[in-house]
Amino acid sequence: MLTSIAISNFAIVESLELEFKKGMTVISGETGAGKSIMVDALSLCLGDRTDAAVVRHGQKRADISASFDIQHYPHVHKWLEERDLEHDQHCILRRVISKEGRSKAYINGRPCTLSDLKEVGSQLVDIHGQHEHQSLLKKNAQRQQLDEYGRLTDLSKKVSQQYAIWRQLKEELSAQQNRSSEQDAKIQLLSYQAQELQQLDLKEGEIEELENEQAFLSNIADSQFKAYQASGILIDSDEGNVCSLLHQAINSASQIRPSTKELENALEMMNVALIQAQEAADSLHHYQDTLEQNPERLMDIEQRLSDIYDTARKHRTLPEGLLALRESVEAELDSLQGSEESLESLKEKEEQAYEKLTALATTLTEKRIIAKDELAKKVEEQIHGLGMPHARFFIQCQPLNQVSANGFEDIEYMIASNPGQPAQPLRKVASGGELSRISLGIQVVTAHTSIIPTLVFDEVDVGISGGIAEVVGRMLRSVGKRGQVFCVTHLAQVAAQGNQHLRVSKLVEDEATSSQVELLKDQNRTQEIARLLGGLELTEQTLAHAREMLGNVQLQ
Repeated sequence: MLTSIAISNFAIVESLELEFKKGMTVISGETGAGKSIMVDALSLCLGDRTDAAVVRHGQKRADISASFDIQHYPHVHKWLEERDLEHDQHCILRRVISKEGRSKAYINGRPCTLSDLKEVGSQLVDIHGQHEHQSLLKKNAQRQQLDEYGRLTDLSKKVSQQYAIWRQLKEELSAQQNRSSEQDAKIQLLSYQAQELQQLDLKEGEIEELENEQAFLSNIADSQFKAYQASGILIDSDEGNVCSLLHQAINSASQIRPSTKELENALEMMNVALIQAQEAADSLHHYQDTLEQNPERLMDIEQRLSDIYDTARKHRTLPEGLLALRESVEAELDSLQGSEESLESLKEKEEQAYEKLTALATTLTEKRIIAKDELAKKVEEQIHGLGMPHARFFIQCQPLNQVSANGFEDIEYMIASNPGQPAQPLRKVASGGELSRISLGIQVVTAHTSIIPTLVFDEVDVGISGGIAEVVGRMLRSVGKRGQVFCVTHLAQVAAQGNQHLRVSKLVEDEATSSQVELLKDQNRTQEIARLLGGLELTEQTLAHAREMLGNVQLQ
């Protein structure tokens, strides 16, 4: 629960520190004194949007901090622990707004994001404003409130999330199906190309090998002649072949006398040359023996090369690019054929997602039906006590033609204010007073089931007076018994029900205006109740009435 709040330089508040207790705390004061300033400041601590206008004139920044006792709220403890923000049994929220409009947020002294502040704040405080009934006229707000009452918020979120998953799969499936006709034509073309390239079955390096072999086979006759000619020059020619001439040279040189080292070297080199010439001639003879013309093989090679060149021209690529083209065509074909398979897989996923969605939505519908009847009954009981004894309150679950992000039904609050009148949507109720009472009845019922420790009612009793106001006060006091309730009010009947009473007043000093808050006890509280009853001039009659009202509350 909220244990204290400290406000500095916020709006017309210069400095304010307050401590709070359990039960119902009422806040009253003259119009314009700033009764709702504490609520506004608390809202900022809970993550509401702000701007520079909230900073007190002439000051650099506004600073607001709120301290909560969370020892009985393990879910808040868990949230803080998960983010390393735990601090004993307390949670301190702080907001600092500069005069330039910049804002900083803190949880237990550590900087945090505004979304974190809002998330933890939503678990600590629930604020009901005086215009709450305006939002309750919207069907979305009614649906959310019913789900909150029935503890169905998490299930409702799951339905919404599953709906988003299903819709995305459905859109993907539709897009895939629209592309399928184009894909069929593409697959047919690629299949033909892949088949043609597979039949060609070109191997790595094959073109170079074929071209080399073609060149070799085409030149066999010329190669044979030149090998014969070369071997003749070396050894076979009768007219002075190399070997014969070397023999003559060796014989002549060997007869030179005296022999010298240089001569011996020359003889040795000529002998080596002779041996090499003979070996070269033997190699040429062997080469000649291996040369054999093969016109059939040459035709096969030329046909193979022709097929390769023709295929390359057909596909508008170089012959060397045919291997890469085959890989590319086969890869694209596999991808498209795989997409056909994925189309079936996608269809199966879409069906499974829809089944899961309908199962969740069906469960949500079943639980909503139970929750709506219970909520409607309790709200009807409350509004009977608020001066509408014959009113009938319903919650309509109108089935939709198909499932939506919110489930299988459209939720709408229905009211029949008088006997014999047909029920009609709450948004069509013309009377502002009736709307205020119905809204208050709904808020009181939902507050009883809320797990949030601190509830704030900011002038929700607008449009209510007399005996009904006393009923409202009792309602709020009963809600306060389970935790903590704050109520900003202008009604004495409501204010008298408070366990704690704060009065807000406006002080003008040195041409500066500021709000002050004081805790009222005994005579001061009696005077404030009397002021609410009869205006600024207090009479003994209004004071006596005020004492009577407070006394009656003590006897309850």
